[in-house]
Amino acid sequence: MKIAIIGTGFVADYYMTTLVNHPQLVLGGVYDEDPARLKQFAHHYKVATYPDFEAILADDEVRIVVNLTTPENHYLLSKQALEAGKHVYCEKPLAMRYEEAAELVALAERLDLILASAPANAMSDAYRLVAMSLGDIGQPRLVYAQMEDGPVFRANWQGWRSVSGARWPGLHEFEIGCTLEHAGYALSWLVSLFGPVESLAAFSTLTFPDKGPGTGTIKMGPDFSVGCLQFHSGVIARVTCGLAVPRDRSLMILGDRGTLTAEDLWNHRSAIYLETAAEGRTLRTKVVDLMEVHLKRFLRWKPLPGRKLAYDNSARRAKLPAYPSQIDFAGGIAAQADAIEQGRSLFSSGKVALHITELALALNNAGSLPQPYKMRSTF
Repeated sequence: MKIAIIGTGFVADYYMTTLVNHPQLVLGGVYDEDPARLKQFAHHYKVATYPDFEAILADDEVRIVVNLTTPENHYLLSKQALEAGKHVYCEKPLAMRYEEAAELVALAERLDLILASAPANAMSDAYRLVAMSLGDIGQPRLVYAQMEDGPVFRANWQGWRSVSGARWPGLHEFEIGCTLEHAGYALSWLVSLFGPVESLAAFSTLTFPDKGPGTGTIKMGPDFSVGCLQFHSGVIARVTCGLAVPRDRSLMILGDRGTLTAEDLWNHRSAIYLETAAEGRTLRTKVVDLMEVHLKRFLRWKPLPGRKLAYDNSARRAKLPAYPSQIDFAGGIAAQADAIEQGRSLFSSGKVALHITELALALNNAGSLPQPYKMRSTF
């Protein structure tokens, strides 16, 4: 299936380096409003370019437009692509306002198109193993989800570059806020495992207004948020997002008979721990050691590009390179393409994508919303 990418910034490299995992996807070309960046990106990956966004919309062979532009541009560009008859895969969030995200979802439904949203980490091997292992801990009751990215504003973020040379957009990330940028990685797991959220009580604020040179003139979004989510299924989850606490991207599920912990939601093959209570004593097992036993007959094992799988003898854990994410970003587009070809729905699209977007917005904007917040969307 032919796809086209609009937006060749920092995140686009995550998609390009995992695109080779999915040979059913054919990249027709890319476009960016910055000519210099577009040229740099196209030269690095040896891909074709479009002269403008309209040229992508006019290409009848392009079935999916991949919207990797900045969040404030997601709504308008996705709307134009849908109106042109294209399926859309959009980086998070779908839009900066709930009403705009809901409009996009309704438009896609009316035109019989699939509007899907990142992130794709809930399609990972680690997620599947947790989903398969939930029965081992009995009824899930309480979940702790951390999306703490560490004190990045104290690092040399001005010098960070992607593999193709794009600058990490630190100032813009500080403006948008870490919750809108990162909460989706936890929320996608939560709604996939436990269904829709009924209500949440949240708090968000700006805790570190001085983030170094160049940040004094921008209006920053919240750099800390915490929310307690009440699911229709009865599960309670606490979600935190921040830019100060040491890095922690874990998720812990506590059930009647034990606990499941995913060590890193940004790792396609994160270590998974199972802790069960038996005869008054605690048995702790590293479930990742059993992944091949559980999943080998279901999955086709292949390393993500740029990395070889290497296991140490004690833990059998994949040794990670310096690249900051081990998510199969292009996997979300591939799942969308498969759904289009097979004429079926896609879980991470439509009302589910809207629900995750509303949750992220409710966490980020908690200071201006009545608490507890009653969810408007469901699925």
